[in-house]
Amino acid sequence: MKLNRSFFSLYFIIVFIFIVFTWLLDEVWSSYLEQDIESYTGYKTMLAAVDGYLQNYPQDEWPDIIRKTGDKFELNFSLMALSDLGNGDLKDTKSLKKGNTYVYYDNDEVMLHHLLEGTNTLLTLGPTKMPTRPRVEALIRVLLMALLGGIIFYWLRPMSRDLDQLRKSTGQFGDGNLNIQAPTAKSAMIKPMVSAFNMMAQRIKQLIEAHQELTNAVAHELRTPLARSKFALEMLSKSKDKAKQTKYRDQISNDINELEELVNEMLLYAKFDSDKPSLLIEQYSIGELIKAQLVNYQHFSGSIMFDNKIGQDKISCDAHFILRAVNNYISNAVKYGGSQIKITLLTNVSNCIITVEDDGEGVSDELKSVIFDAFSRGDKSRSRDTGGFGLGLAIVSRIMEWHQGSVDVVDSDLGGACFVLRWPLKQ
Repeated sequence: MKLNRSFFSLYFIIVFIFIVFTWLLDEVWSSYLEQDIESYTGYKTMLAAVDGYLQNYPQDEWPDIIRKTGDKFELNFSLMALSDLGNGDLKDTKSLKKGNTYVYYDNDEVMLHHLLEGTNTLLTLGPTKMPTRPRVEALIRVLLMALLGGIIFYWLRPMSRDLDQLRKSTGQFGDGNLNIQAPTAKSAMIKPMVSAFNMMAQRIKQLIEAHQELTNAVAHELRTPLARSKFALEMLSKSKDKAKQTKYRDQISNDINELEELVNEMLLYAKFDSDKPSLLIEQYSIGELIKAQLVNYQHFSGSIMFDNKIGQDKISCDAHFILRAVNNYISNAVKYGGSQIKITLLTNVSNCIITVEDDGEGVSDELKSVIFDAFSRGDKSRSRDTGGFGLGLAIVSRIMEWHQGSVDVVDSDLGGACFVLRWPLKQ
């Protein structure tokens, strides 16, 4: 949108400049034209005055009078017969009979022919220089247009340079240099383009790096159960002990189940990461829904306390996905916590907030910044030995993005981790 505004502003400014300069040139041209008319009118008036003066004297005295008049006014007067114009000047002849005075142009000089009243004799003024000089006018016009062109060139040059640098940067980026950043543009109109390119390049770089990390993580996750299964198969083929054979079969079965679970979680994460589902946003009594979910954790030997601070109030959300996120938090607390879990539901001015706390070993400060990334499990207390592949929290993060909310982890007053869900009350 900003680029369109920049383009149209550039377009209209150039059009406006050309209109103004054209108007100014027309004004100058009109001024010169008026000078031409006035100058020729002066010549014609003088010829008419001389004609009137000659009418008071005999024709044989006219040459001498014309000579003296020419010397007095420093003009080149002469007399000639109308018939001397010849056939080539037939146009002049017709104009003289029709009007009395005819202006004849010859390059930069001009001749004026005036037919003396009641005669076939011409009073000629010239050749004399034109009152204005069209070549000078043309030169001035060319210089003004050249000046305009120089101004536009000076104005557009930074844009051209910035666009060329942006073109080179895009070329390098296309060749695989993901660290490339286009230089800061000097032109205000190109700055939004450069900024947008740099943001795009940075985002693509992050996506590619995330993809590479995900690929490496998947390869690592697959390698471990496959290696165990390969070892168990080899030992199974060598063992004659029925008990050991059963042990190895169970190990292979567990590894297959683990691989299946990993594949399912990866498919779910990939789906969540690339395709936002159609959310069913409605008003729900979140407190009642969470309370109903706690029945699923009756196997937990410790205590689960639910502090509902909003009572029966209803909140806008997609209940299916919000409960999925809450259950993930509770499952983590059951796996990694100690004997206490506390769930708190509350609201503030603009958000609904759910916290799930445990009394386990907590989450280190280094891990807090990456724990919601895929395959991020952190320390030993939160490793796959207790279940999971590090995709659950990444899925929770994606769910909260769909709700324009956020996820976070802080230290709990119980001594362990406190995971926080937060999303706007108005969806």
